[in-house]
Amino acid sequence: MSLFSTLNTGVSGLKAHELAIATTGHNISNANNDYYTRQRVVMHASEPFHITPGDVGTGVRVTTIVRIHDEFVYTRLKDSSNSLSYDTFNKKSLEEIAKYFPDLEGVGLGVDIENYFASWNDLASNPDDAAQKIALVQNSVTLSNNLRESRTHVRALQDSINEQLKTNVDEINRIGEQLAELNKDIGRVEVLDTNRANDLRDQRDNLELTLAELVNVSVFKGDMVTENHVDPNLTDQGSGYHMNIAGHSFVDGFTFHPLVINNTDNASSYYSIYSKSQDSSTIEITEKLTGGKIGAMLDLRGRNIDPATNSGFPVDGVLQGYVDDLDVFAKTFVEQTNNIYARSAQERMSSFSNVDLEDNASLINYSESLSKGTFDVVMYDKQGNEVGRKTIDINSLTTMNDSTVSPSIVSQFNANSDDNGDNNSLNDIDDYFNAVYSYDDVSNSGILAFDSLDSLSGYTIAIEDNGTNFAGAIGLSPFLQGDDASNMDVILKYKEDPSKMNAYSAPIAGNNDVANDMVQMQYEKFDFYRIGNSEVTESIEGFYRFITTQIATDGESANRNYETSTALFNTINSEFQSISGVNVDEELTDLMRFQAGYGANAKVITTIDQMLDTLLGLKQ
Repeated sequence: MSLFSTLNTGVSGLKAHELAIATTGHNISNANNDYYTRQRVVMHASEPFHITPGDVGTGVRVTTIVRIHDEFVYTRLKDSSNSLSYDTFNKKSLEEIAKYFPDLEGVGLGVDIENYFASWNDLASNPDDAAQKIALVQNSVTLSNNLRESRTHVRALQDSINEQLKTNVDEINRIGEQLAELNKDIGRVEVLDTNRANDLRDQRDNLELTLAELVNVSVFKGDMVTENHVDPNLTDQGSGYHMNIAGHSFVDGFTFHPLVINNTDNASSYYSIYSKSQDSSTIEITEKLTGGKIGAMLDLRGRNIDPATNSGFPVDGVLQGYVDDLDVFAKTFVEQTNNIYARSAQERMSSFSNVDLEDNASLINYSESLSKGTFDVVMYDKQGNEVGRKTIDINSLTTMNDSTVSPSIVSQFNANSDDNGDNNSLNDIDDYFNAVYSYDDVSNSGILAFDSLDSLSGYTIAIEDNGTNFAGAIGLSPFLQGDDASNMDVILKYKEDPSKMNAYSAPIAGNNDVANDMVQMQYEKFDFYRIGNSEVTESIEGFYRFITTQIATDGESANRNYETSTALFNTINSEFQSISGVNVDEELTDLMRFQAGYGANAKVITTIDQMLDTLLGLKQ
């Protein structure tokens, strides 16, 4: 043991405290960095001299610099961040949807529906008044336009989310690539067990948190290591690194397996997401991605996309459900209106162009809104007197124009029958009108027409339904057109000349039977066949309230979930910050302590220097 070894003891203390001061300064400089993990210099006594009468210390050594990180709390922080991101995006999107369905007093589709039926009521009071017809057509157009606009808003948000989906998947891939590069850098720094790539691990943790905000991920970093001798909160993981998304490898050490997103397989241009393996093969994972912003996007937009179904749009998803319900509302509204309006006598009746309704197709199987039963074809003369009635039956085998198994619509209409009970076979419906069904193989659609055989007879015909909804389902002599909320509208000839539309059943002045039936329709309940085989029996206005109630309920639920997630995140984040965050007061205290230690070690060196001077002075 010598003065020089004691001098080295002071130097070791000087260097150790110098490093401690530098680390404390690094902590203070990152005090406002939310995801910086405070670091601590770990010191141990150097190997002593083993002499008699006992060990003599040789100073201090810095074994490592650790970050005070608790992996368990950090994992909970990731999970809560994932949930908060999901609920934030969900809440924001549903709040936007709610704005399109205000339904306040004097505003909204609910008011348009009320005005529509009120116009029919006014027309029933004055069935021949042209002004009432104009008002009715205008209110019908307003209802159609506003319904179409509401659907457009929902679809626009759905389209926007679809585009955002690609941007966020691209961000996931950028993060995955950065994680693989960081793993390389961490591996190089931590070649020796004592080396800690603290700042690099912080960067990796920050990327993991960002990724967790986008989608659920699972990460394995090797065996858990606890160092209670340094800090009771220090629990970190080893040097391995494996990250999976939806059960598929995303980052494996230094290797990165990107996600692939494309929309080339369907007409809607909606994206599907795939996991790409090392051999470049892909597996679709759209339905397996959960949590985070992307999970919310997929739950809102829809996950299950079949190019051959629903025009390539999803068959699930919250927003798609709203679109589907608006379409079901419009379709049922149009069909029920037209089914009643077919009671109004016409010189000729013609249907919509019905896609894929072939001559031999079962009507019951073609449309779920068609039911078994009967409807009557009624013939009127010029004075509005009923001069013929023919009952047509629809069963499970009835077709438009194929009587191989069961009499078709055309064959029943054209059958030579005594429709007025006068035993005269020359003055019945089939003698004045002829049913024709024309199916076009090019457009794959067919039109049913009841044509007059004697335009000079002055006879007109109408359809009185007995529960089949036949006229409404195929659009026979309609007032409204369209098969969903995107194309619902008033028939063009009535928009151009409202006076052509009728309030009567029999063509006589003052008859208001059809208008009265339209008024009554608002109180009747119908079967609304929702997508997914779900059926709701409600009135027209009741089903619309069903839609808006669902939107409001979803919005309230999203808001409650957001508040819960925010509270949970704040609690866990506070715990995380209390463990890993920088406390400036504590760091300043440490800074003074290390400064005092540095000064004390400098005093030791000065003292030894003076002792050496004294020793050298004795030699002189």
